[in-house]
Amino acid sequence: MSVFDLSSRTVLVTGATSGIGFETARQLAERGATVLVHGRTTDDAQAAVDRLTATAGIDAAQLCALSADFTRLEEVETLARRVVAEHPHLDVLVNNAATAAPERHTLTDDGNELAFQVNFLAHYLLTCLLEPALTSDPGGRVVNVSSSLHRTASIQWSDPHRARRYSRLAAYAQSQLALTVFAADPRVTGVSVHPGICATGLLPLYGLDGSPAAEGAAHVVRLCDPAVEIVNGAYYDRDQRVAPAPAATEDRTVRRLNKLADQLVGHHR
Repeated sequence: MSVFDLSSRTVLVTGATSGIGFETARQLAERGATVLVHGRTTDDAQAAVDRLTATAGIDAAQLCALSADFTRLEEVETLARRVVAEHPHLDVLVNNAATAAPERHTLTDDGNELAFQVNFLAHYLLTCLLEPALTSDPGGRVVNVSSSLHRTASIQWSDPHRARRYSRLAAYAQSQLALTVFAADPRVTGVSVHPGICATGLLPLYGLDGSPAAEGAAHVVRLCDPAVEIVNGAYYDRDQRVAPAPAATEDRTVRRLNKLADQLVGHHR
């Protein structure tokens, strides 16, 4: 893969303290980008920045540690306000943070099923609130790190928190389908990408051997390059554009999901 220069770009990577998110932040910074490194806590984010400067030789001036616990929507809102104030020209938002759904049905303090909130609703809210900063210049974009498991999912419109019938795999897959559908939102230029099955904390969901996280990150980073032209709502399996699940391209589903998400994060908008 050719190395491209991103020295004029500012990119926010959520969930950048480990796995694909950390490797994405590293590869972006190595190409010269200013990277906003998000972690669940301030200590986590700063530790990731310290690792990048110590082990990858990244200039600390290119990095900014940011924190927000995605199980708390008020922290997502605070994060968005800070980014808009401090980085009013944001070229790329990489929505990468993800959690495996817990074994038992779990609600956040906001009342949402945990995986649905962390993997989708928090990113939905963050993206909407970052709209003033996300550049409309050519090449500005949102990259949602999704999963091929979205193909196995359905969104339970009448029970999105899966209170009646909970399965951790179904809850995780639903969150990934929602994130994939959200890439087609007309308010932003967005794509989603399945980075491959990588050796990260989510690997047990797949039950397979995984590729190095750096390989998955390379597919994410490629989509951050303004020279790579994208179509809004496109879905990539690693470096190949392929059709997502049929629901992900239906205008009606996009509108319905936005309405549901607005209701679930509404008191924070």
